[in-house]
Amino acid sequence: MNACFARSHDRVSAALAALVVMGSTVIMALMPISVGAASAPSAASQAAENSAAAPSAGAATATVLEINGAIGPATSRYVTKALDAARANGSRIIVLQIDTPGGLDTSMRDIIRAILASPIPVVSYVSPPGARAASAGTYILYASHIAAMAPATNLGAATPVSIGGGDSAPSPSPTGTSPRPAPDKHGDGDKGRDAAPANRPGEDQPAPADWPRETTPPSSAMERKVVNDAVAYIRGLAELRGRNADWAEQAVRGAASLSANAALKQNVIDVVARDVPDLLNQIDGREVHVGNNVVKLATRDLAVEDVKPDWRVELLSVITNPTVAYGLLLIGIYGLLFEGYNPGAVFPGVVGAISLLVALFAFQILSVNYAGLALVALGVGMIVAEFFFPTFGSLGLGGLIAFVVGSLILFDSDIPGMNIGLPVIGAIATVGGLVIVAMGWLASRSLRRPVVTGVQAMIGDRAEVLEAFSGKGRIRYGGELWNARSASALQAGQAVRITQVDGLTLWVEPV
Repeated sequence: MNACFARSHDRVSAALAALVVMGSTVIMALMPISVGAASAPSAASQAAENSAAAPSAGAATATVLEINGAIGPATSRYVTKALDAARANGSRIIVLQIDTPGGLDTSMRDIIRAILASPIPVVSYVSPPGARAASAGTYILYASHIAAMAPATNLGAATPVSIGGGDSAPSPSPTGTSPRPAPDKHGDGDKGRDAAPANRPGEDQPAPADWPRETTPPSSAMERKVVNDAVAYIRGLAELRGRNADWAEQAVRGAASLSANAALKQNVIDVVARDVPDLLNQIDGREVHVGNNVVKLATRDLAVEDVKPDWRVELLSVITNPTVAYGLLLIGIYGLLFEGYNPGAVFPGVVGAISLLVALFAFQILSVNYAGLALVALGVGMIVAEFFFPTFGSLGLGGLIAFVVGSLILFDSDIPGMNIGLPVIGAIATVGGLVIVAMGWLASRSLRRPVVTGVQAMIGDRAEVLEAFSGKGRIRYGGELWNARSASALQAGQAVRITQVDGLTLWVEPV
């Protein structure tokens, strides 16, 4: 038993050594990505402080960036770095072409801070037709100097998903009315001037057709804090850009959404354009506030420059995909376990160390439930321990349950693209279950096999009598000479069967 523990200790030491050696290499490789992602917003702020003037009038390009899919750390780094590059290249205007279902709050705020600090006007353009700027995309649209949409696009549904995903039933008003704020028809923020005498703000009035008629109020103090914070944030952006702040609040509280034409009518956006050239023609001559300056846009016939993400952003986008990070975690855990129980294989330890460190780097950036992470690691460990302890499947079954539960809550988010697909979890859990069943089958089969080592393996084997004897003599077994006893007289060369082992003496009987 002590020897077994010593071997296990050596194996764990070997795995840890591989982890440390490979860890330093991976950290050095990923440090530029991490530093770049963390410093991008501050770099954009510094650029704004160094240049409060409008972009160079001699520049003749419009920089177009694409936000396509869920907004995460890679998107944030791409946008903030591209804003800095556009300023350095003398671009006149930046167009964010948006098609997103939402994303992480931290990444969204990084992008918005970069837009607000940009010395170059930023246009958010929901395009192509059929695209959407839902959730985080709505906030970015409100933060931009110009907000535009293509036909057949929509925006809104900006309720924080951790709150909006609740299952509580709404409480409809018994009269069919709702205490809605009066729409700001004049765009001056004076709701009292727009309201009829009988329907001043704060009084019950029929809800507009494009606002949700039923809104479930947040049930807990934490939910109210999150919703109210989001409302204040988007109202502040709306007031800064002179857009409809009341509808923005409804997009957060009631998950309201609007089509392109309806958004234009309600002063949520500034332009409906077919494509980028049409957008640049329509906004030509408009005046926008950039910092403390008023800038008149000269965008007609500008050359369009598309800026694509570089390899660092692409790499960050891949490893921060929750499904990829989840797979790297499992590869890392199993690789190190295999190396620990088979020291000297090296390759599993190398792959496991790299995968585990890259996965932990991704988890540090993503919004991860660390209880789920601990359950996944515990589940894998229990499944592996089933190989070495006679628990008759209890460790394996418990590990499988812990693994599935941990996987389900690892990324507990309703944001599209920011969680692990159930088919992936189901497939890995099925493989784990099959491994446990295979271990049980192998264990049961080994119980039925005869003993092949030690003294017990000699019982029943055949030997050859060396000299004729009665009572006590010598036999040949396995190429060795043994003392033997028998109750019967035996002849030289006769085959006998071993019935008992008594120290260095074998009891035999004729075959």
